Amino acid sequence: MGAGAQRLRRAVGEVRDRPSLTAYRVALSRAAHQLLDEPRVLDDPLALAIVGPAAVAAIRAAPLRHRVSPARQLRAFLVARSRVAEDALAAAVRRGVRQYVVLGAGLDTFAYRNPYRARQLRVFEVDHPVTQQWKRRQLESAGIASPESLTFVPVDFESEGLMERLAASGLRADEPAFFSWLGVSMYLSRAAVTATLACVASLPRGSGIVLDYAVPPASLTPLRRLVMHALLRRVAAAGEPWKSFFAPRELTVELRALGFTELEDLGPQELNARFFAARADGLRTGGPARLISAHS
Repeated sequence: MGAGAQRLRRAVGEVRDRPSLTAYRVALSRAAHQLLDEPRVLDDPLALAIVGPAAVAAIRAAPLRHRVSPARQLRAFLVARSRVAEDALAAAVRRGVRQYVVLGAGLDTFAYRNPYRARQLRVFEVDHPVTQQWKRRQLESAGIASPESLTFVPVDFESEGLMERLAASGLRADEPAFFSWLGVSMYLSRAAVTATLACVASLPRGSGIVLDYAVPPASLTPLRRLVMHALLRRVAAAGEPWKSFFAPRELTVELRALGFTELEDLGPQELNARFFAARADGLRTGGPARLISAHS
């Protein structure tokens, strides 16, 4: 996991002296969803508080920036992927899972509105120490308390192994766990993605994961391919190039080979049918990313 963990650190946009810019942008999209979209796909009462009053005021002052088509499509995907992850977690809890790991947690707020505390669901937030310290400052400024059911797992991915740090932080390797891994896989090598998935698959039966991934540009229509290449240029210019792309079928085959038995793959068509059908505001998702939910 050493080399793959290093790539994970880079993938969430980390440098040693600042938190993840990607994490902040995702949090802004979740906050904008609470203000601008009705009905909400992801009802997150803490999304506004954690980004802070200045960010909320900026969204309110310039809503048109968030209503242009690219921003709306991206926002729709971001809230849909969080909703899929939380719905899959709910199913895992019903199966008896009591451990939830949020990889690259950023400003995710689930742990602070955890509806399964009475069922003793423990949440482990994994992130680089710089981003985690920044998040804790954001939480303190917003007056959001960290519950006893939450464990922060700061990981310096240059020198520490992910699963080793999770075990040291209290994750029980002899019990199933559910993972969410959002906004990361496309920044990693295929070997690093496979290594992380294998770690999850090695846990007891009932363990699972939801992750998003990018499809190969060649598989898209010409128009969507142009949009994707523009996106790839932007992320590369920001120092965070996408490295891995998976065709849905090949990823499904790989997950089954690792031992996952229950799989659900969701692209824009499936996400729009599930979350965005018959909306008066026309909010819909698109783009080159898909979601897959898998458990053993």
